[in-house]
Amino acid sequence: MSMGLFDDVLGAGESLFRNEDALEYEFLPKILPYREREQKELARLVAPLLEGRNGRNALIHGAPGIGKTAAARFVMRELEDESDEIEVCYVNCWQANTTYKVLLELCDALGFKFTQNKNSTELMKVIASIVNKKSAVLVFDEIDKAEEFDFLYSLLEDLFKKSIILITNYKSWLIELDERIKSRLTPELIEFKQYNDKETRGILEQRSEFAFVPGVWEPKAFDLVVQKAALAKDVRTGLYLMRQATLKAEAKAQKKIAEEHVKEALGAMDEFTIKSSEDLTDEEKFIYDVVKKHDGKKIGELFNVYKKEGGKASYKTFQRKIASLDEGKFVTLERKTGEGGNTTIVNRKITDF
Repeated sequence: MSMGLFDDVLGAGESLFRNEDALEYEFLPKILPYREREQKELARLVAPLLEGRNGRNALIHGAPGIGKTAAARFVMRELEDESDEIEVCYVNCWQANTTYKVLLELCDALGFKFTQNKNSTELMKVIASIVNKKSAVLVFDEIDKAEEFDFLYSLLEDLFKKSIILITNYKSWLIELDERIKSRLTPELIEFKQYNDKETRGILEQRSEFAFVPGVWEPKAFDLVVQKAALAKDVRTGLYLMRQATLKAEAKAQKKIAEEHVKEALGAMDEFTIKSSEDLTDEEKFIYDVVKKHDGKKIGELFNVYKKEGGKASYKTFQRKIASLDEGKFVTLERKTGEGGNTTIVNRKITDF
């Protein structure tokens, strides 16, 4: 009998995965660990809406991969279970990065489908007419990726009872916000600190229980995943490795995920590839590539290289982008004082995988 293409793969019902979706970063478990304090802060700000009063606004900030979005979505889910009189809308400003696109997303979330041929002003009137019969919590994730912020001004002015929740990796984003918007927004700042090693392990153990058939992970293999995720200070690193190591094991028709499978997954992985697709704009990726090729240079020298390679931004914008990369843990900045005055050295952040 000839060897079939599928003879060496796991048979039907033999996958090591029980629910692969649980390894998606956006997966929301019934219990969200280690963010109780932040969730309570957020709940406190939106709670007045339950009493028919105006809510408070918030800016949630912190490094990538530490549960900002998950915590906000968790609180919103609890709020929806609590009341039918509060509209809950979530918009990711990476995809919806203009006022018009944001308003379209809000109309969709509010159940209004007849948006064709309506301009931004007309869409805003629709949103106000729906929300002002009740109240609303409006969550804008990755707000720093939006190209314009007129929608914030309109929402703050035209909606009676609302809480606006902004999520960003960069606290410094607020500094650049138009004063007219900032003075009306007056957000409370909720900082998300990075998970410690114990918390990282706990989160990955929880996801593992959802995602895998019991007993498929060899302890040393799982320990290696936890170690690398803790080193990267990003839970997504662990989720990525868990998925890829499992796929490596399944490809070899193995019924256990061993240390060798994790090492194979590590060999094909660069920390930047996990973060970049979700957290950096095309311009930031371009600047990061310049840093990678010219690691250790002064920021002024890097700017000159950036311009020679086709960069269009001003020096001030370039500095701001470098600061964002620093906040996102993609680069490190070393400030030195010499005879010529102060200077900043830009280094690529390298994680020892």
